[in-house]
Formats: sequence, structure tokens, C-alpha cells
Amino acid sequence: MLLPAKAEVARHLRHYRAWERAMLASPDDRRVRATFEDSGYTLCVLMGKRCAREAADAAERYLRTNIVTYLREHSGRPHVGVVTRRGRRRVQDTRSPAGT
Repeated sequence: MLLPAKAEVARHLRHYRAWERAMLASPDDRRVRATFEDSGYTLCVLMGKRCAREAADAAERYLRTNIVTYLREHSGRPHVGVVTRRGRRRVQDTRSPAGT
């Protein structure tokens, strides 16, 4: 997985938050709203999310964690806990036999 530079993420997140504040201050201004939506779209593309709010949250998590932790959280391989008969929890491997 190719990750963006943290400096770029921080810059786009600041841009998004600034336009968010401007849009909340003047919601009827179409130019402000359009620029806010554009900054949200850019953040979505940068973070690989479909929603600007999710992208902003992902950017904040990415900036406050190291790369290994972030990749572990977003590996795409959920580890689901399963309760056995004795009440102990074990981790169920959701990967296919091919390892993908």
C-alpha cells in the first residue's frame, strides 16, 4: 500500500478544516461551499475513503500514529473474535487458504 507523505496529509487536512470553518460561518456562500467540497474530495482521494468526514478522521489517525500501526489497523484483514464452548475467545482467521 502506497501511503502519502505526512506533510501532504497535514497540509490537506488543515486546508479542509479551514474551509469547513468558513462553510459553517457562511453556509449560503456557494463559492465557499464548493471549495469546501473540493477540499473534502481531495482528502478522500488522498486517504482512500469515500466520505470526507471518514477521510478527515483517517488523516488524523494517520498523523498521530506511526506507519506500522496505521497499516496494521487498515490491513483489510479483520480479526474477528469467536467465543468457544468454554467461553474463551479465540481469533478467527478470515483469510483464504491462499493467504489473500
